[in-house]
Amino acid sequence: MMANPPADILVELEDAVATCPLDRCARILSGILQLLTSSRDRPQELLAHVADGVLLRLTERVEAGALIDLSKALAELELAPPKTVRRLASHHDPEVACPVLLRSQSLSTADLSSIAASGGERQQRAIAARARIDPPVIETLIQRGARSVCIALVGNMEARFSDAAYVALVEKCLADDELTKALALRPDTPDRVMRELLSAAPAPKSGTGTNATVSIQAVTAAPTVPKLPCAAAYASARPEIVALNRIGKLNDSTVNRFAIRGETANLVTALSVLSGAPIEIVEHVMTDDDCEGLVMACRASRLNWQTTLAILSNRCGTRLSFAKRERAQHIFETLLLSTSQWTVRWGEIAANAKDSSREHRGARMGISR
Repeated sequence: MMANPPADILVELEDAVATCPLDRCARILSGILQLLTSSRDRPQELLAHVADGVLLRLTERVEAGALIDLSKALAELELAPPKTVRRLASHHDPEVACPVLLRSQSLSTADLSSIAASGGERQQRAIAARARIDPPVIETLIQRGARSVCIALVGNMEARFSDAAYVALVEKCLADDELTKALALRPDTPDRVMRELLSAAPAPKSGTGTNATVSIQAVTAAPTVPKLPCAAAYASARPEIVALNRIGKLNDSTVNRFAIRGETANLVTALSVLSGAPIEIVEHVMTDDDCEGLVMACRASRLNWQTTLAILSNRCGTRLSFAKRERAQHIFETLLLSTSQWTVRWGEIAANAKDSSREHRGARMGISR
């Protein structure tokens, strides 16, 4: 007896799924999902395509809860059943669609552009938060998305904007102060775009509240010296910081959070503990107009570049220009760890910090040097 061709077997399996009881459909779906997620030693592409037709049938016959679980699981696979992923991504329920829209690598640029053009706001925000977004998708999101979608895009540091995207964003900024400020604060916004924002924004009217011009001027003004915490704030922060360091949780994620939330006492204390430098040295580099000392302190603390950028961008509420960011990144990438640690603890930065600290204390006491 001749065996049936594989294609015929798959057709029979799909037909069987179409008529089987609903509870059995859920069990079959669970079994296929387990096969896809646990078969690391089998050809994933082959499995994905073999399972695709059956999964498509099953998605028509199971409840929303099962579809949500399926979406979350398939979103994590490097190779997932492509037609099933597209169907889930196009689902009207954002709980089903968003997991694959946010993370799945099986969605093409055309898929994402189509959903960005026709999907709901939550679906668009999920696409805007993807780790990698191609320019056509970004442009569609800006054209079709609500303000929350545009703000999510601007806040996604992995997104790279085309000239057309910047033009569309600047146009939207005319009527949106929050979007204007977000774009102005984004470290890699080109200076030419900043000039366009300034020239395009309407002039302030007498007696009115803040508008786009005021927002841009506020974030592009000369840096102001951050207000530093008092000694009591450092003393209060230190026990928790030391405890986090002792158990290995004073890491990039924690320090990044301190920077973004503006928890200056925690941030300065963390840099002091991690770098081995006294508080006054960390205060000195935090308030210095030149970013080199602060980059050295971050490097000496074994922080990564993204955390260093967060500290530089949030230390005084002003925009870090693209040129300054490029210089800071060059310093960070070329510095040796040992050089950074020595310079911050014992070198020129440490000496300047101590001199500055003595002058500050003398001024407070009315003593001239």
